Amino acid sequence: YSADIDSATQDTSVSGIVIASPAEQHFRHAMAALSANKHVYVEKPIATSLDEANEMARFAHDRRLILMVGHLMHYHPVFNELVGLVRANRMGTVKHVVSQRLNLGVLRSEENVMWSFAPHDISMVLGLLNELPTRVAAIGNDFLQPGIIDVSTIHLEFEGGKTAEISSRWLNPEKVQKLVVIGDSAMAIFDDRQSWDQKLHWSEYSVDWKESRPFASLKCSKYLPVEQDEPLKAEMQHFLDCVASGSIPRTDSKEAIRVLTVLQAAQSSIDQKGNWVNVQR
Repeated sequence: YSADIDSATQDTSVSGIVIASPAEQHFRHAMAALSANKHVYVEKPIATSLDEANEMARFAHDRRLILMVGHLMHYHPVFNELVGLVRANRMGTVKHVVSQRLNLGVLRSEENVMWSFAPHDISMVLGLLNELPTRVAAIGNDFLQPGIIDVSTIHLEFEGGKTAEISSRWLNPEKVQKLVVIGDSAMAIFDDRQSWDQKLHWSEYSVDWKESRPFASLKCSKYLPVEQDEPLKAEMQHFLDCVASGSIPRTDSKEAIRVLTVLQAAQSSIDQKGNWVNVQR
């Protein structure tokens, strides 16, 4: 049921609480729930600072409570299929990832578009490459509200020359939710705006050198079938299952802190007018 935080924490029949308040209230609300011995699902980002996130994680761990973060795309069948293809080396070595989350959407004043949209995309990039970037550079513009960025781009560099780019915009003529993964033998597009049978497009290619020039040729191009499911329903069921069994959530506090680490580095880069910022390890 829906309730204010005080009522929910005092209700002895409640064992788990979902925190879906504005980001700056996540720490206070989650700590109130954990202090009342309630398991917690908190929407992204887990908190607005790493100090807050680490304190929440330690507190939940010490009390043996579930602390799960709402990185919804980890419960999307198409993204999970794509992760499986990468893990099975079906694409060769992943070289570059591009993620776009654009819309003429709800304009917030309590957080900027990067903090509102990019956690999903950062989480997907980290999930695909299975590592933190070495450094991050980001730029942003505040066209509508001074100090509230409504257009942002994050560049990420990883070990071995891998790169990624994440674009977030509240000012866009159409809604775009697209992830492009480029390997050295195949490429994939996860377009969540398409019908279910066309959400995952797969291309295999080769590059041949002739007279010191590269020539790319397409070997196959097709849509991959993925069993349909509702990501939000799967995510909520996962939280209930973890509460019941005591299992560690797929998107636990460690996952949340990794994403927040990159997000905070990106914000630091924006504050420094786009300078590269090393990512804390």
